[in-house]
Amino acid sequence: MIEILSPTELARAKDTGALVAGILQTLRNRSGVGTNLLDIDRWAQAMIVEAGAQSCYVDYEPSFGRGPFGHYICTSVNDAVLHGLPHDYALADGDLLTLDLAVSLGGVVTDSAISFVVGEAKDAADTAMIAATERALSAGIAAAGPGVRLGDVSHAIGSVLDAAGYPINTQFGGHGVGSTMHQDPHVPNAGRPGRGFKLRPGLLLALEPWVMADTDELVTDADGWTLRSVTGCRTAHSEHTIAITEDGTEILTLPRA
Repeated sequence: MIEILSPTELARAKDTGALVAGILQTLRNRSGVGTNLLDIDRWAQAMIVEAGAQSCYVDYEPSFGRGPFGHYICTSVNDAVLHGLPHDYALADGDLLTLDLAVSLGGVVTDSAISFVVGEAKDAADTAMIAATERALSAGIAAAGPGVRLGDVSHAIGSVLDAAGYPINTQFGGHGVGSTMHQDPHVPNAGRPGRGFKLRPGLLLALEPWVMADTDELVTDADGWTLRSVTGCRTAHSEHTIAITEDGTEILTLPRA
């Protein structure tokens, strides 16, 4: 299903996006050496509940997971890149942490992810990889707009990642959002320009370039959820929810001033 939001729903989506951005910013500021992933999950839960919002993860039970997920945020560390299940682990100096959060407020969902190094970065390759996903995200957003083909967005993302030398996995990527977290269209992180669905005003897209340093192959943890690089290499992931508007795009998951 591809869902097109009304102006009233879009206004609610802006509130949801601001909430997601604010929670992620707070969690980033609170996450340091020694922070336990379960504490991050509890902090996320408290902020979601306080806002009168609902987690998109607690009851999430897709075909590819061993559900329900049962937590409020995805916490992926080092070689984990997607769907990191929070567990009893204290962050160490130099860990590369990805936080991925999707929340519903007022019946509308937004989704965002950030990657950052905890404490002191030990390897410049980590910060370069994070920066590459952020550049790819910016390129995808810049390419999007009313009448644009979805392949143009995927191509813009993939061109940045490819130029930076990262293999690209297209099994998991961006997606539509709206009244639910995962909707059509799928937005792979590589594509052919001029192909695919034509973007329309009112469409919300979660764009999420993610990479692994030296492979495009994933392996699933014994927890049934956490996806890691098959080689054990480091990973990074950046994501924003955007709205297609009459004259361009609007990033919904930026913190409010």
